[in-house]
Amino acid sequence: MAARSKTPRPTLVLLVRHGQTPTTGATLPGRAPGLHLAEAGRAQADRAADRIAALEQVAAVYASPLERTRETAAPIARARRLRVRTDKGLLECDFGEWTGKKLADLRKKPAWETVQRYPSGFRFPGGESFVEMQTRMGSALDRLVARHPGETIVAVSHADPIKAALAQALGTHLDLFQRIVVSPCSISAVLYGPGGPAVLAANSTGDDLSALGLS
Repeated sequence: MAARSKTPRPTLVLLVRHGQTPTTGATLPGRAPGLHLAEAGRAQADRAADRIAALEQVAAVYASPLERTRETAAPIARARRLRVRTDKGLLECDFGEWTGKKLADLRKKPAWETVQRYPSGFRFPGGESFVEMQTRMGSALDRLVARHPGETIVAVSHADPIKAALAQALGTHLDLFQRIVVSPCSISAVLYGPGGPAVLAANSTGDDLSALGLS
C-alpha cells in the first residue's frame, strides 16, 4: 500500500504595516528611497514588537526593502533574536508618475475616482496596476508560506499590498479592497492552510494577540 502523503501544515502570517512616517496621510511616497519612520512610528513599531514577542514562536521576520518597513521590522526581529530578511515581493505599489505627489492634489484628478471605485481597471501612469500589485504580493506570500510550513512568520509591508492580500484571502474582489482599513503598524493575521486561507484578524492595533487565539 502506498504511503499517504502528509497534509501540509498551515502557516500563520502576521501582516504588519510599517509605522507612521513624516508624510503619512499627506503624500504618496511609493518606492522613493530615503523615507524613515517618524518618532511616533518608531514607538508604534516598538509596540508591535511587544505584542508579537508575547506569542509562543515566530520563525522569521520579512520586510519590503524600503527603509520604513525595515525599521518597523527591526524591533520585532530583535525581540525574537532573529534577523530581518528582505523580500521584494512585499514592496509598495509602484505609483509611477504619482510617486511623491501630495494626496490633496491627487484627489482632484479625475482618475482618483477610478482608484477608489474601480482599482482593478487602473494602472498608475508609468507604474504598476493594482492587479499586478495583488498578484505580486500573493505570489510573495505563497513563497514564504511554502518556505515555513506549520510556522508563524511576520511580513512587514505597506497599506495597499496588505489590503490586497486580505481581500484575496477573504475572497473579496479587488474593486472592494479600498473598504479594508490597514492602519500604521496594525497587525493582520492570516492562516494559510491546504483548505485555503482564513483571516483571523485584520487591522489589529491594540489587542493582546493571545486574545485573538494566535498564541
